[in-house]
Parts: sequence; C-alpha cells; structure tokens
Amino acid sequence: MDATHSKSAFVYEQVRRALRSGRYAPGQWIDPTGLAAEFHTSPTPVRFALYRLVGEALIVDHARGGLHVPLLTEVAMHDLYDWMERLLLMACDIGVPPASRKAEKPEPVPADGDLAKLTWQLFDAIARGAAHRLLHHAAKQANDRLAPIRRAKQGLLEHSFEELAELNRLWQARDVPSLKSALRAYHERRKQNVPRIVALLNDRSEYLH
Repeated sequence: MDATHSKSAFVYEQVRRALRSGRYAPGQWIDPTGLAAEFHTSPTPVRFALYRLVGEALIVDHARGGLHVPLLTEVAMHDLYDWMERLLLMACDIGVPPASRKAEKPEPVPADGDLAKLTWQLFDAIARGAAHRLLHHAAKQANDRLAPIRRAKQGLLEHSFEELAELNRLWQARDVPSLKSALRAYHERRKQNVPRIVALLNDRSEYLH
C-alpha cells in the first residue's frame, strides 16, 4: 500500500469513528480542507476517504453544496430502521449455539452511560454473533448510518435506557424468541416516531449552516 492509500485508510477510519461518536450531526457540512490540516496530509487522501464514505452512504455529496452528514427524509429513515431490524432478526434466526460459540457480550447499560454507543455495541454483537460475514458487514453499515441519528435524538424518546437494558438482558440470556419480539417492538417504536425524529433533526440542522 502506497503512502496516499495508507493515509486515506487512516483518514477514513478517523472520520468514520467521528461520525459514530457524534462529532458530526445529521445535516452538518464536512470540511475536507480542515480535515487535511487536522491529519497533516494533502487533500488527495482526504478526498479518497470521504468519497469512500459517500459510497457507503455515511456521507452525501451535494455537489456545489459540499459533503454533509445525511439528513434523511421520513421515508428514508423509516426504511433504514426497517433494514436494521430485518438484519438483526436475520442474525437471530441464524443463531449462535451457546455450547459451541460464545458471542461477545456488550457492556452493561448504566443509566448515565453513552446510549448511542451502547446501542451500536449491542446491535453489532448480535450481528457478529451469527458468524455470517456479509450479514455482519451489512448490519455494521446500517448501524453506522444510524449512529449520528441516535445521538442527535437522545432524550426525544422516554425510557430508552430501560429499553436497551432489556434488549441487552435478553441477548446475554440468549432468549432468542423474546429478543426478536423486543427488537421488533424497539424498531416499531422508532418507525412510529419517524416524523418527530425528522422534525427534530431538521430543526437542529438549521443551526449548522
């Protein structure tokens, strides 16, 4: 791997982590020049990294408007929640035999913890537990796309920590039927609240321009 591609891979991972951590909010502009200065590199590897993220739908290219974190429509957000749900249910159907393969356990869910991070970890553990590489890859992409949304809407839905704690408990117990039912309820609640979530994100994005 030459220096440009090596640097591009590094910038890609750093920006991907930044998107997941909430450094960038939905609708926020991403400054390639600023990233090049931050990572002490030329614009070329930054451009390669950002357009790799565009290809994964983690960033959108508004042409003359520049690169932004996606600000989804109601239809697109509903579909994304539905896709995440279907992938997790598929992982549950494939299953993880407790006697032969122990899946990674996510962290406990403290009431003052990082809800978005803990949600990402739990869903990643469920998808990884199926030991199906392509399914895990698809779930990881959906999980990453939802990460900025989860952070931006924190506090909008009540009892979210309790909800995640119950999902976590069912996963660790490997109670697959109950886990599947809880995952359906979790995502249905969010799909029903899509108009509220989109309205909140649109309101907040106005302060980012």
